[in-house]
Amino acid sequence: MSSEPTVLVAERYAYGATVAAVVIAGFWHVGYDLPMTIANYDVYAHPWAAVLAWLVELAVGAAAAADVLHSGSTHWAWPLAVPLLGVAGLMVLATPDATILQPAGWAWGSIGWVAVILFWQRPFWHLMVFQVLNAAVLGTSMGVLGISDHINVARAIMVLFGAVTMQLAFAFGAPGLHAAARWAARISAARAKATARRAAAEAVAAARAQRYQELHRSTSALLAELAGGADPADPDVRYRCLAGAARLRRLLAETDDVPDPLLHELRAGADVAERRGVVVSLAVVGTVPDLPVDLRRALTEAPIMALSTARGTARVTVVAGDGEVAIGVVADAPEVAITTRPGIRLTQDREGERLWLETVWQAAR
Repeated sequence: MSSEPTVLVAERYAYGATVAAVVIAGFWHVGYDLPMTIANYDVYAHPWAAVLAWLVELAVGAAAAADVLHSGSTHWAWPLAVPLLGVAGLMVLATPDATILQPAGWAWGSIGWVAVILFWQRPFWHLMVFQVLNAAVLGTSMGVLGISDHINVARAIMVLFGAVTMQLAFAFGAPGLHAAARWAARISAARAKATARRAAAEAVAAARAQRYQELHRSTSALLAELAGGADPADPDVRYRCLAGAARLRRLLAETDDVPDPLLHELRAGADVAERRGVVVSLAVVGTVPDLPVDLRRALTEAPIMALSTARGTARVTVVAGDGEVAIGVVADAPEVAITTRPGIRLTQDREGERLWLETVWQAAR
């Protein structure tokens, strides 16, 4: 059974209809055919033929029910249909007169319910052919027995029409129920996906608004300090200005619709550095997976800070593969003072004027 919700719902409805078909055939054979066989035992010309007919139908029905409940359809439909038609022949032998159309001759209306199981999930014409053959056996038997007068013909039509219409209606309606269940499941799944997408979009927008407010507060404080006489040549002030510009550029880059947002954000940071005269090289090894915004932001935070404070050159390397993404930066920049989120590993090392920095994310194993 599939794990896809839409398919799962449709399969459950289909299985329920299958169980219903088996239950109807079983109750009909045990609850009607058996009492009629017992009640008319003394009426039959050959009682053993009626008992054998009941047992044959029971065996065919049990085999078909077991197969259809296990696999959804019957593998040996027509080979089993032959002995089922033989049940009608046995009942002709048991009732060789007008009783063939009375409750004692129960086979004409009963075997159709077993045929519904035999031809379950098969093209509808299979059941139609069987019903035609069943009617042909009855009509031929009536002609041979000499009971083809108008009254008996009308009675035969009533018997067959009453039973066959119910059987065909059920067999035709069950696939319709399956199709309706499949349609309803698809609509429900589409609605659930739309709701999830809307909730995700709202969450992303709320997170971005929060980051904007944080950036607004830090930028406003920095601008207030500059307006109050802070020295732009002060290294600490310059560092904070560069970091604020990098964060702002990345916030803008997050809203861009691009195939590879992580590399897009790194290139945005590289563009800012290049405008200050820094020579930046960017290399990518492997295919970067699609990461959530918050994870992508935590992974690129330190590399973009290093790019924003680089003085002359910076080399950025992105390596992705085997459930891991690593971003390395080598630049003539000061160490980055940030706190990374859980799941992101930050490593920094200095050799003279050169800073080596790396952030790593690994998928849960």
